[in-house]
Amino acid sequence: MSNIIANKMKAGDFELKDKVVSINRVVKTTKGGRAFSFSALVVVGNGAGIVGCGLGKAKEVQEAITKGIEDAKKNIIKVPVMHGTIPHDQLSKEGAAKVLIKPAAHGTGVIAGGSMRAVLELAGITDILAKNLGSANPQNVVKATVKALATLREPIQVSRTRNISLKKVFNG
Repeated sequence: MSNIIANKMKAGDFELKDKVVSINRVVKTTKGGRAFSFSALVVVGNGAGIVGCGLGKAKEVQEAITKGIEDAKKNIIKVPVMHGTIPHDQLSKEGAAKVLIKPAAHGTGVIAGGSMRAVLELAGITDILAKNLGSANPQNVVKATVKALATLREPIQVSRTRNISLKKVFNG
């Protein structure tokens, strides 16, 4: 968990693109009738190792999207991207959603489901194998994917921690 906090960044330093993953219409029944509102799940990233997700809720769709973008900018993390892929396999869980991400050879592309794809593409990953093993709830899948990316470790960090050479980390 401390690794996720250490990876948090400030949004003002980057040129961020945003992508709406899902918009959900929510209905609350009151004694005066039905009250409609919207929740928008948004992912932001710069395509070069910076990504974040956020949830916005409002009475109007556009306002919910704007709030989602602002929330996503507050939850930005740094992802170690090496040659368009990730350094190692990672399994992560959020709620009932379970996500597995694996590095892939150059030219493979982003092989992932809808909500995972948005996060991985905005993070700047071009070659990856990803599988959703649990719930397909977009909110939990996106959170699990961001959590998996946040807990990735860079090979240089691993070699320093274990006191071994960088070659042994890869061949190891």
